[in-house]
Formats: sequence, C-alpha cells, structure tokens
Amino acid sequence: MTFVGYAHLIRSLPIHAMEPVTTAEVRTVTRKEVIGTTLAIPARLAPEPDDILGHVLFALKNEGVNLQVLSQVLPLVPEPELAAAVAASPNSQYLRKACYLWEHYTGQTISSAQENSRQNYVPLFDPGQYITAKAGTRNARWRITFNGFGSLNYCISVRKNPELEALLAKNLLRQVSEFTESLPKDILNRTLAWAYLHETRDSYAIEKELPSEDKATRFVNLLKQAHTPRELDEDYLVELQNAVISNVFALAASFRIEQNYLSNGLRGALGVTYLPPDPQLGRELMEELMTLANHPPEGTDPLVLASLVSFAFVFIHPFMDGNGRLSRFLFHQVLCQQGALQNGLVLPVSIVLRQNEGEYLSVLQEFSEKARRFWDVTFVDEAQYLFDFKGHEAIYRFWDGTRCVEFMARAAEQAIEQHLKDETIFLHRYDQIYRLIDREFDVMNSDLSRLVMFCLDQHGRISSNRRKQYQYRVPEEVFDALERAYRQVVAEDAPPE
Repeated sequence: MTFVGYAHLIRSLPIHAMEPVTTAEVRTVTRKEVIGTTLAIPARLAPEPDDILGHVLFALKNEGVNLQVLSQVLPLVPEPELAAAVAASPNSQYLRKACYLWEHYTGQTISSAQENSRQNYVPLFDPGQYITAKAGTRNARWRITFNGFGSLNYCISVRKNPELEALLAKNLLRQVSEFTESLPKDILNRTLAWAYLHETRDSYAIEKELPSEDKATRFVNLLKQAHTPRELDEDYLVELQNAVISNVFALAASFRIEQNYLSNGLRGALGVTYLPPDPQLGRELMEELMTLANHPPEGTDPLVLASLVSFAFVFIHPFMDGNGRLSRFLFHQVLCQQGALQNGLVLPVSIVLRQNEGEYLSVLQEFSEKARRFWDVTFVDEAQYLFDFKGHEAIYRFWDGTRCVEFMARAAEQAIEQHLKDETIFLHRYDQIYRLIDREFDVMNSDLSRLVMFCLDQHGRISSNRRKQYQYRVPEEVFDALERAYRQVVAEDAPPE
C-alpha cells in the first residue's frame, strides 16, 4: 500500500499528527476517485517518496489544509527549494499557500517572494470545501487570505458536507427568534422559565449530578447573565467556575497550573481516557480561544462559532473541575454575545445532549481518544500518575471541528422543534383546558392544575386510578369534562386539511 499526501508525510517523517479523515493512496485506477474514506489516485500522479514539497503540494491541492501536519512538515523543507519552486511556478496558488505557511512556522523569509505581485488573493481554506469566515486577514507577500476560525497558532477547521450545509441553511437561530416573538408574553415567560430549569438540570445530569436547589439557582442565574454584554477573560471564567462548583476545595483562582486528566474509573493507566494540553500550552490556547470568541472573523455563523468554542473549551480543560458545565454554558454565552439569542432566550440543548449521550460522548472521543495515544501514562499509586507527552503541541492547536458543529446544530434543531415548541403547545393547551373547566366547575386551583397536567400527559385520558385518587375532592363529571375539553382544544390546534 502506497500512501500519498498527508498520510505519507505522517508515516515517513518524524512528526506527530492524527490520521486524516480521508487518506490518499495509490490504487489501480485511471483517475482520481473517492472510494469510501480513501482518495484513490493512479501511480502517475503520486510524488516521489522523498519529495516532501511534492507531497505537501499534492495534499494542499487534493486534501485541503491540515495545519496539524503542515505546521510540522513545512519547516523541514529547505528555503532554497521553495525559492526555486516559486521561480519556476510563481502563479501556483498551492505553492503560495505553502510559502505563506512556511514563513509563519519558521519565522524566516523566502528570498524570491514577489512583493508587488498583482495576483488575486486566494483564501487559505477553500470556501467550496470548508465552512469559513466571510472575511479574513490578507498576506500581501503571498496574496493569501487567512479565512479560518482562529489564527495560524490555533485554528479549528470545519469541512462542508450536505447534512451540515442543510442544517445551517435552515437558519435555526432566526427561526427560534421569530417563533418566540410570536408568543403571548405569559406563554413566553413560562416557556423560558421551563427552558432555564431544564437546561440546568440536564447539564448537571450529563455529569451524573443532581443539583441542589442552590446549585440549580446559581446555574440559572449564570445562563441569564449570558445575555449581559461581557467579553470572556480569565477572571470571568474563574468567576463562572466558582459559581458552578460547590466543593470549596475545587474552586479555581486561575486557569489550572497542574496536569489534569479524565478517567473512566478503571485502575491504573488504562483508566486515563484523556489528557488535555499541559498547563502552559493550555493557557496559551485559552488566550487564542477567548480572542476567537470575543472577536470572531466577520461573517462567522454564530451557531458554528458557539459549537467550536464549547468543544474547544472542554478539549483544553482549563480548570481541574467544572469544565463540562462551563462548556455548555459557553455555547449559550457565545450565541447571546453574537446577538443570536435575544429576549432572554435560552436553547435547552442539554436535554438533547443527555438524550443522545452516546453520540455526544462519541463526538468528544473522536478527538480525546486520538490525543490520548500520544501520552505515556505510568501508574505510581492510587493518587499519583506520571505523564509523558510524546506528541507535538500541534495536536491541540489544530483540529477538525466538523462533527462538533454537526452535532450541536442537530441539537439546536431538536431543542427548538421537539422541546421549546412542544412546551409552548403544552402550556397553551393547559391554559385552554384549565379555562374551560374552571368556567363550568368549582374545583380547587391546585387540584385542577394537577388534573389538567395528568390529562395532557396521558393524551386526553384521566385514568381510573386518578379518578379514584380524586373521587372525594372532585365531582365525577369533571373527569369526563376534562377529556372532552382536551379533544376540543387539540382539534382547534390541528392544522386545516
């Protein structure tokens, strides 16, 4: 099997990188074609095995931009080789991209750059292949526009695919804004109260915790604070971490200053499932992430940005505890700061995350399990491990966030369609049924309220057990009236045929 491009560079050079999603291989084909997760190419298109620059240019042309590999490989290419290549092919956009990246990652200058070139600017990430910012930072030497999410020191890529494009084309955040604006104020307020409570409970449930009333109240208040204009910085994140953690010994005073890890409960090194970047690199990446969240590139889709910030935060793991809850809070905070959620709105995405916990874990593990392979872990005793990172910091600096955005976009859609809207329908029907019964019968408010909810939960039935439970508190005819009222209200809600 002969690999080409990124897969060849990873295997043939002393670099450390995760396997690309799609690998290029020489196959018995007559032209390039995609077979499953393989880009099959004929042998005549493959660069020579020792031609590093040739494989870089092949990869840029056929596989896209993988900064995790390129940031390590390009410094291995001698400057004279690049200068000669530019002299021979000054108009090659892929060569210009390679030279642009080489100068950044080496801190050196290629002698043959054409400073006064009039060539058109080329985006680093092809908008036909990637979700990108609409505007970017221009490099005049190589006529390249950096249009990625982040910077050349910390960048998250998002590849286009039909499912993701279809989800983003729905403009879910505008839909939910228009929907909530159409609601009567009392229904809206009660829906929001429900959303805040469930987002809180389910965010804790994902961490296998049942929050006390005090914990729940503090988290609800945090979610409401997300609407207040405030940029992310270390002090604010420490303040948030202190608010979601009740164990005084786990309260942070700053970003962590020691290595932390995640465990599955097994004893020994096998129990360590993820190690985030070391504290120094973690702090540097947090600065990059906060800059991205506070000052995103022009034209960035808020849903894409919020998804990336949320997952990036949990991958960096800047605190010893509380990272998961804060990552889900940041999803809302970014949406609010970008003006995508207004009027106090919160999307109860944690309900969806909890209901789809296996998929949520799978998305997290797509990065965490691969990163774990670059660590040697030695078990010393129950309270001590030795950690030795054998990889390269590029593993944490550059990663593919496609599945993260896909998952959160689906979660947002389900939160809107299956939870927010269902809750407003529930509340509307509750009010209608309650008024119909209250107008005809004299029933204690608390009893009537519970019976209406029982009726709604059972899709229009009051069970014999409920009738027996309330037979000495409610007249028998009320039960039948509730069922008739349900049918009437549901029929009125039904769309015309």
